[in-house]
Amino acid sequence: MLFKKIIIVCLLAFVACKKEAKITIASAEISCGQCNFELDSEAGCSLAVKVFDEAYFIDGFSIDDFGDAHDENTGFCNVIRKGSIEGTIENGRFLATKLKLIPLE
Repeated sequence: MLFKKIIIVCLLAFVACKKEAKITIASAEISCGQCNFELDSEAGCSLAVKVFDEAYFIDGFSIDDFGDAHDENTGFCNVIRKGSIEGTIENGRFLATKLKLIPLE
């Protein structure tokens, strides 16, 4: 019985340590991963963020959630935008819970 309790406590501790910490970036670069950040692990255009000098595809928001991705002046495939983003990095992807673009000047 004591052995089972020890195993359960160890498993709970492992899961607690494995959980990723939430990251909040006040001014991140957000754009198309393929067109502007040289990411090539997905086909087509996908939203990505560059944090800590590393680019990650974003899960939780789509490249089309913020207008036409191919717009010449504001589209993520043509422009790297600034924005604030919150979430976690897991399995090489940024799992975003909040994303707010800084308006273009």
